[in-house]
Amino acid sequence: MDMILVAGVDSSTQSCKVVVRDLDTGAVVRTGRASHPDGTEVHPDAWWDALTVALADAGGLEDVAAIAVGGQQHGMVALDASGTVIRPALLWNDTRSAQAAADLTDELGAERYAARTGVVPVASFTATKLRWLADAEPENAARVAAVALPHDWLTWRLRGFGPDNPVLEELVTDRSDASGTAYFDTAGGDYDRELLARALRRDSAENVMLPRVLGPAESVEGPAGSPTSGLRIGAGAGDNAGAALGLDASPGDVVVSIGTSGTVFAVTRNPVQDASGTVAGFADATGNFLPLVATLNAARVLDATARLLGVDHTELGRLALEAEPGSAGLVLQPYFEGERTPNRPDATATLFGMTLGSTTRENLARAAIEGLLCGLADGLDAIRRHGVVASRLLLVGGAAQNPAVSAIAAQVFDAPVVVPEPAEYVALGAAAQAAWALTGTRPAWTVQTSSEPPADHRPVIREQYQARA
Repeated sequence: MDMILVAGVDSSTQSCKVVVRDLDTGAVVRTGRASHPDGTEVHPDAWWDALTVALADAGGLEDVAAIAVGGQQHGMVALDASGTVIRPALLWNDTRSAQAAADLTDELGAERYAARTGVVPVASFTATKLRWLADAEPENAARVAAVALPHDWLTWRLRGFGPDNPVLEELVTDRSDASGTAYFDTAGGDYDRELLARALRRDSAENVMLPRVLGPAESVEGPAGSPTSGLRIGAGAGDNAGAALGLDASPGDVVVSIGTSGTVFAVTRNPVQDASGTVAGFADATGNFLPLVATLNAARVLDATARLLGVDHTELGRLALEAEPGSAGLVLQPYFEGERTPNRPDATATLFGMTLGSTTRENLARAAIEGLLCGLADGLDAIRRHGVVASRLLLVGGAAQNPAVSAIAAQVFDAPVVVPEPAEYVALGAAAQAAWALTGTRPAWTVQTSSEPPADHRPVIREQYQARA
């Protein structure tokens, strides 16, 4: 009997990845990849070109029964009435909308924003980019007939829609990605059009088309005669929600991701509202919620320290494990590029506790890892303050595979640490969503574990770090 195949896409900031999985076992059958251009402003056509290359690299879709697209959150794709992209998309990491975020928060108040959407505006979110558009490019803002997120637009194009077939009513999304716009009621599951109108500086936004929000098991198809006619296409998801689904995370699980930036997010049954803006009260891809904290300084802290010491990451880890927990009092506050959590955009990194005895290569290597992890542990504390229980921590990202990082994580965090095998979890999660859409049942695929460092909580590490806060 032939395998039934499903595919998942991760259209991230840097690249597009495709995985094709066996429906029965979840085994990865083949993969594909293509790069995205650099920058914080990208025309969506570049994502479509990369998706077509990555799909071809993965063997195409002829034998695939279902597909779903995961993607970078928050990016603003503005369309006119003809389905044409009005201007290059502003990505999540484009900070020109920082003042717009402050203005929107001042106009409504942080508490009201959190109550209505689960988030407080920051420069990442789509609403702030629409306000920037209204202020900086009013002619373009006046043309906006529809607003989509990156994964929404790619799903639309995959189905055969676009400037040659501009059916804006066929735009679809899911609640995880919609929850990152700052004009979606995450708890209620509906768009807040008054907030959308406020962002666009319009009296009303009722005539602006927004993607229809699909449930976790819902799907759409391409229209008759299109290349994807008959292909089941799932709702898709934002990248963090896709990763949670790929990791098979459930309530009680907290994902700690160490990438270019750091994220800490939990799967919860109830929504979270944080008027301080520290915790973003997102939705997940399963019907639950995904409170999330982001830090700007993560793996690049290790990159910088390794360069300073003239070593690679393997040697950095070996040096770190030769030092004692607490690095003999040496503390690195790792705000190399400012910081989002806590909100210190103009901060710089600082090394505290330098003495003739503490200032060694080994202590500096360990202090870098401890500082990175302490920043993420602060994020976990912020989520816990909303009643979230952390039964286990899933440590992911390239740096998580360094034995020193996982061992020190078991000393910094006061919950069991599990390191899954390295994988493209956003794309794997999108494939799981495709399987869900195909069968009506969430797949129970096994996630392989790379390591489970023994619990070794050392409070001194965080005590020293917090004393320097």
